[in-house]
Amino acid sequence: MPTLNPVVAEVTARIVERSKATRADYLRRMDAAGSSGVGRAKLSCANWAHAFAGAPVKDKLNAMSGTQPNVGVVTAYNDMLSAHQPFERFPQIIRDAVREVNATAQVAGATPAMCDGVTQGRPGMDLSLFSRDVIAMSTAVALTHDAFDSVICLGVCDKIVPGLFMGSLAFGHLPVVFAPAGPMPSGIPNFEKARVRAEYAQGNVSRSVLLESEIGSYHSPGTCTFYGTANSNQMMMELGGLHLPSTAFVHPETGLRDALTAAAAKRAVELARTGQGRMADVICEKSVVNMIVALLATGGSTNHAIHLVAMARSAGVLIDWTDMDQLSSVTPLLARVYPNGSADVNAFQAAGGVAFVARELAGAGHIHADVTTIMGEGIQHYFQEPMLIDGELVWKDGVTESLDTDILRPASDPFDREGGLRLVQGDLGRAVIKVSAVKPENRIVEAPAAVFETQEDALQGFKDGKLDRDVVVVLRFQGPRANGMPELHSLSPALSVLQDKGFKVAFVTDGRMSGASGKTPAAIHVSPEALAGGPLAHVRDGDIIRLDPDAGVLTTIGVPDLANRPAALRTTAHATGAAWGYGRELFGAFRQMVGTAEAGASICFASPTGGPAEADAPPDPNLVDRTVDA
Repeated sequence: MPTLNPVVAEVTARIVERSKATRADYLRRMDAAGSSGVGRAKLSCANWAHAFAGAPVKDKLNAMSGTQPNVGVVTAYNDMLSAHQPFERFPQIIRDAVREVNATAQVAGATPAMCDGVTQGRPGMDLSLFSRDVIAMSTAVALTHDAFDSVICLGVCDKIVPGLFMGSLAFGHLPVVFAPAGPMPSGIPNFEKARVRAEYAQGNVSRSVLLESEIGSYHSPGTCTFYGTANSNQMMMELGGLHLPSTAFVHPETGLRDALTAAAAKRAVELARTGQGRMADVICEKSVVNMIVALLATGGSTNHAIHLVAMARSAGVLIDWTDMDQLSSVTPLLARVYPNGSADVNAFQAAGGVAFVARELAGAGHIHADVTTIMGEGIQHYFQEPMLIDGELVWKDGVTESLDTDILRPASDPFDREGGLRLVQGDLGRAVIKVSAVKPENRIVEAPAAVFETQEDALQGFKDGKLDRDVVVVLRFQGPRANGMPELHSLSPALSVLQDKGFKVAFVTDGRMSGASGKTPAAIHVSPEALAGGPLAHVRDGDIIRLDPDAGVLTTIGVPDLANRPAALRTTAHATGAAWGYGRELFGAFRQMVGTAEAGASICFASPTGGPAEADAPPDPNLVDRTVDA
C-alpha cells in the first residue's frame, strides 16, 4: 500500500498519545473479561438452564454440550421505522444459519429505535440524541447475561448504530458483527421532494400535495435513500471493519440480503470459535481515523461530529473536532450523493459504492490499511462486493473505475480536494459546518443576527416576512443541557427559500441539523451551549455575525463587549415546556449530567462516585468462575 498521508499519520499519532491512559484502561478491562473464559463456563447450571428454557430441543441439546458457540443478537427492530422493519425476519435467518454450523443464536435483547423522520419538529425530537445512550445501555443490559460467545447487532438508523456500537464496546472482549438491512428502492428524486417542501413553506401548494410527495419518497421497507446519518452509519461500519464487505446498500427482502445476513451469522460463529476479531481489537485509533475519513470523503452527516466522539470514547480513544477538521483538510471528496448532489445511495452503490471508496482511499494513502476487521487483517477485504451465483454467495473484486463520475470519482480527480466538514470558531465558540452541500458562493455570510429561542418563533418570523433580508438566524438554548439537542431540520425549507430569493443567509445554533440538511450554510453544535454560559447567550438582534468556513471563522463583527453583556435567560415557558411532556420529564437526569457537544454529548462517561474514571483496580471478581453451581 502507498505511504500514509502525513497529516493522517500526524493526527493518528496525536490521538494515540492523547488516548494513552484511557485506551490502556479499556484494553485492561477487556483483557480481564476475556481471560475469565466463555460465558457458558461461568454460569451455574441453574443460570444456564434459565438461558435455554424457551429454546427448541435441538438448541437445548447443543447448549448442554457446553462446547458450541452461542451468538447473542441485539435487535433494534420495530415496524414503524422503515429502515428497521426488515429486521423482523432476521433473528430466524440467523438461528437457521448458525444451526447449519452446529451453534446456537438467541435474541439477547432489544433496544429502542426512534425515527427522526416522525419526530422532526415535534417535542419527541428532544429525546432523539439521548436515545443513543439509552440504546447503549439497553445493549449492555442485553449482553450482561454473559451467555454469549459473539454478538450480532441489528441496526441502521441515526442514533441506533452509534448506541449499539457504544454498548457493544463494553463487551469488546467478544467479536461483534453488525448486520444492516439496506436502503429502500429509489422513489421520487430528492431534489423534487425538497422543491415541494419549499413550495409548501411559502404556501404555494396544499398539504395534500406535500403528503403525496413525501409518500412518494418514503415508500417501502428500508433506509431512506438520501445520504444522511443512517447511511453515513453504514459507510462507517464498513470502513470500521464491522460489516461483511459491501453489505451496506443491498436492498432488504432480496435473496442477496438474506444470504448476507446468514453469512454474517456464520461469521460470528467462526470468530467465536477461532478467538479472532474481538471488537476491542477491531476498533482502535487507526480504525476510528478510517471511519472519520470515510465520512469526510463522502460528505456524510454532521451528526457524527458528536456521535463519533462518543463512539471512540467507548473504546478509550479520544478525538475532537480539531482532529476531524485537520483530516478534512486533506481528505478528497469522492462522492456526490443527496444532499451533496442529485443522486441517492442506490445510484452511489451502482456507480461503485463502498468498495470503490475503500480502494481509492487506501490506494491514495488516506486511510490505514493495516487494521483488524471481522474479515481478518487488512482493509483490502473491503475492496470486494457480494453477489449470488446459482444461489450461492460469492465475493468478487469491486470496480476499479467509477461507473458514473457525476456521482463517484477517484482520489486523483475528486469533486473537491478537501472533505465535507469544517471547524469554525471565534468569539461565539466552536462549531462545525458541512460545506460539501453548500455552493462556494453561498458559504461566506456576514449579516445582522435575528435571534430566536424556539423553532416555532423562527418559523413565525419567516412567515411574517421579518427574515426577508440578509440575515444570520441564531437559534439558541438548543444544546444538550437545554433540551437534549434536537435536530432543527424543520427550518431547512424556510432557510432555503430565503437563500433562493437572493439573500445572504446563514444559520447558527447550539442545536443539531439533520444529516439531510445541506444548501444553507449552518454553523451547528456551537459549544459551549447557551444554557451553559456559552457566547450565544450574549448575542442580540442586529449584531453582525461573520461565518466563513473557508477561513474557519465564526465571530461577531464590531461587538467588543460581547462577553461583558448580561447573558440572556430562557423564557419561563420555554424552560418548563422543554422539561416535561412526551416523556421528557423522565430525562431530567440526562439534561443535568450530559457532556458538551464536542465531548460527544453523552452521559456514559461520568466518573464513578468516589473514584477517577479510569481507576487502576484489579478485575471485578464477578468476571471469574463461580464456585457455587446453583
